[in-house]
Amino acid sequence: MSLASRLRVSIPLLASFCFAMISSLMAAEPVPLRHVVELALRHSTTTAMSMAGEQRAFAFYNEARNHYLPSLTVGSGLGATWGYPLSLEGSAPSIVNTTAQSSLINPALRDFVREARAEWQGSTIHSKDQRDQVILEAVLNYAELSKWEALAAHLTEDYAAALKMEEVVNQRIKEGVDTPQARDQVHLNAARVYLHISQAQGAIDVLRDRLSHVTGLAASSIETIPESIPALPEVRQEDDLVTRAVEVSPAIQVASLHSDALAFHARGEHRSMLPTADFAAQYALLATFNNYENFFRQGSFQKHNATVGVVIRFPFFNPSQRASARAADADALVARKEAEEAKSQVWEQTLKLQRSVRQLAAAQEVVDLEYQIARSNLEATRVRIDAGSATLHDEDDARSQASERYAALQDAKFQLEQARIALLRQTGDLAGWVGVEK
Repeated sequence: MSLASRLRVSIPLLASFCFAMISSLMAAEPVPLRHVVELALRHSTTTAMSMAGEQRAFAFYNEARNHYLPSLTVGSGLGATWGYPLSLEGSAPSIVNTTAQSSLINPALRDFVREARAEWQGSTIHSKDQRDQVILEAVLNYAELSKWEALAAHLTEDYAAALKMEEVVNQRIKEGVDTPQARDQVHLNAARVYLHISQAQGAIDVLRDRLSHVTGLAASSIETIPESIPALPEVRQEDDLVTRAVEVSPAIQVASLHSDALAFHARGEHRSMLPTADFAAQYALLATFNNYENFFRQGSFQKHNATVGVVIRFPFFNPSQRASARAADADALVARKEAEEAKSQVWEQTLKLQRSVRQLAAAQEVVDLEYQIARSNLEATRVRIDAGSATLHDEDDARSQASERYAALQDAKFQLEQARIALLRQTGDLAGWVGVEK
């Protein structure tokens, strides 16, 4: 390929990418991490659904508890009668009929109320857990976007240098200094950098779109401020983070409360076989056109009638209820084992995260040293070029290696940052670290 053809290919690529980067930066608006998290919490569908679930659980709790409050019903049983006035749906025909009923003594109901209260408390903790999950996802997306933005800026410089090197090599081939094979090598190095640029730009577009969905901001207007990401606390391996995570884990608390709720439900099913007492009252205004006077002694009929009393029930044989109680016992046992399993999982996950932080820190140090060596090799190659002991191809290879090591270093830094942020999530310190209300 001639120099003119090479320039027609390389320069437009660089120009188009630089134009895209500049347009993106001009349209973007720097947004701090805390503001992104606050917008994510405000617009999150996950948070809205968990709050709706909490309200639903609270309504069920009130429904069970309010059985102790009288339920009042006012109605009418108007109707024509022939002969003795028979009842309409269990009540005598009347102009106005008022009934009241509530539980007085009901051992099963007490446990069902406790069950509903435990489920409501669990839903409240689950809502907080979902809120922390929204914060975690927003923070990780923001941190990853910051990484790719920094990497894209660095790769742009490397690509410009690679294209410049390609032009120089083409000129040297034209002058007969280099062989045509040298063109393929420098073009390969430029293509590698362009591949990383395409990957970076693709990741930036995806992450901006993701943050746009959770924050309500326009995707093209999102730009990170690396300085807004707070410094992560030091993770010491001797700290007992596992015990702390187990103590504050929402997953364990929710599983424990659910286990308690099913235990209350099972006990309530068994207590459904015990005697109960309900308060009951009824008032009726009877009409004279229903022939009541014809069936009562003269002067004994009256329009206003009321009954107040206690309804006592003694269940003594109910095989279906006994089977239901045994099934509830099995459910309670499963829930108890699930709570134990949740504790084991949180224990293991936290320990893995704590140990992975040490491993990822060591890996980052290795990659950092490799990058420093690659940078030193690049500087040394430039010195050797000035001294005449190295070629431009050596510089191009050294620059390509340094670019690869820099990209690997950014990945290693993000992996370590990701593990440390996840560890904050496990120990319940994520919201405080970001600076939003818990």
